[in-house]
Amino acid sequence: MTEPLLSQPDLWRQLLALVLAATVVMGSPGPATISVTAVGAAFGLRHSLRYACGIIMGTIAVLVVVATGVVAVLASMPKLAPLLVVASAAYILYLAFKIATAPPLAARSGEASRPTWLAGFLLAVANPKAYVAIAAVFAGASSRQGGDIGIWLKLAVLALMIVAIHALWLVAGAAFARFLRRPAASRIINLVFAATLVLTTALAMFG
Repeated sequence: MTEPLLSQPDLWRQLLALVLAATVVMGSPGPATISVTAVGAAFGLRHSLRYACGIIMGTIAVLVVVATGVVAVLASMPKLAPLLVVASAAYILYLAFKIATAPPLAARSGEASRPTWLAGFLLAVANPKAYVAIAAVFAGASSRQGGDIGIWLKLAVLALMIVAIHALWLVAGAAFARFLRRPAASRIINLVFAATLVLTTALAMFG
C-alpha cells in the first residue's frame, strides 16, 4: 500500500531540493526572465500579461521537450543547431530593439507596439538558457539517491516554478513603470534593460 504523501520525508526532501535548484538555476537572469522584466517596465503590468503568459507557456513547452528527450534528438542534427542559434539571436535582438525604442508610457496609444503572446512564446522556445537550465535541474532531480519522485510530479513542480519565477520577474519590472512616464528616465531604463537582454543572451549562447 502506498504511504500517504505527508508521511514520506524522503519525498519532501527531494521536492525541496528540486524547488531550490529550480529557483537558483531557472530563476537566475537570462533572456526570458530579463525580457519579462524589461517588457513589464517598458509597457506596464497590465499590457505585459499576454507576453508573460507566452513566455510561461513557451518555457513549459521547453520543459516538456527536455523531459521527453526531444532535445537529444535535435542535438544529433549538427546542421540544425547553428540555424536555431542564429534565429533565436535575431529574434532576441529584435525584441531588445523594441524595448530600447519604446516611448514613455504617457505618450503611448494603441496596441501595435505591445509585445504579443506569440512573441513571448517564440522567445521562450528560442531561449538557449532554458534548455540548459531545465535539463540541468531535471537531470539533477533524476540522479539523486533515495528514489525517484516521478516524472509527472517533477513536471508539475517545475511548471509551477516556471509560473512563479516569471511572475516575480514581471512584477519586479512593472515596479519600474511608474518612472517611465518621464521621457529621460524612460529612455535610460529601457536602454539598460535592452542591453541586459542582449548581454544575458550572449552569455547563454557563448558563456
